[in-house]
Amino acid sequence: MFLSVAPFIEMLIIAIMLNYLLSFFWNTRSKDLVIGLLAFMLILAASSWLKLPILHQILITVSNILLIAIIIIFQPELRAALSKLSLKGRRFKEFSEFDRFLDQLANSVYRLAEKRVGALIVLEHEDVLDDYATKAVVLNSNFTPELLESIFAATTPLHDGAVILRQQTILAASVILPLAEESSQLAYTMGTRHRAALGLSQQTDALIIVISEETGKVSIAREGVMTRGIKIDRFKAIIRSIFTPPQESEFKGQFRLWEWLKK
Repeated sequence: MFLSVAPFIEMLIIAIMLNYLLSFFWNTRSKDLVIGLLAFMLILAASSWLKLPILHQILITVSNILLIAIIIIFQPELRAALSKLSLKGRRFKEFSEFDRFLDQLANSVYRLAEKRVGALIVLEHEDVLDDYATKAVVLNSNFTPELLESIFAATTPLHDGAVILRQQTILAASVILPLAEESSQLAYTMGTRHRAALGLSQQTDALIIVISEETGKVSIAREGVMTRGIKIDRFKAIIRSIFTPPQESEFKGQFRLWEWLKK
């Protein structure tokens, strides 16, 4: 029974593999090479069908060299295609994208701080901030350091207020935040930005970044607590600890399952 359907299973597997590889390469700059390879295979098949032995032998000899050349030429694409088949590769890609975003955000924040450009940046966490965003200027733009820094330039109409980031998207600008109520965290040296950051942190689980226009120092407000004068390394560590998914939870779960199976 299995032997009768085995050829169909093989054809199905080969078709799926070819479809995946062709669809992947078709969207890359190697598309022309793929077309050339298909043309070569067509000529090879035609030489066999038309019984042209000399041409067929030449193409067979070339194909042996071509196989090694293809592996070398398509090495980056093959590596990317194989990484997509791996869950580990996907997690690595997600963390790499987050790290790239975090580096860009941190560099942008500390460039503004160095220039003493006041800024208020809200990183949305689990609590949705649509109520604040819809009352401001909705952008829904992909995050770039240039866009973020241009928003807080004193000559732009959007600099007065906060910016809300939802993951790697600038959701809104010129956002008005609630000022903090009386708290032990309040100090007489705090301006409106710091009070607004504390106010939102008291009502939501967002992380708010404050850049002081007077001192050029960077502060972070979260859960009603203001941490002031943060250096860039600690800045990255705080944000990564809150917004990066825990990597060890899956491995711990797998370890416990394995221990249970052994019992």
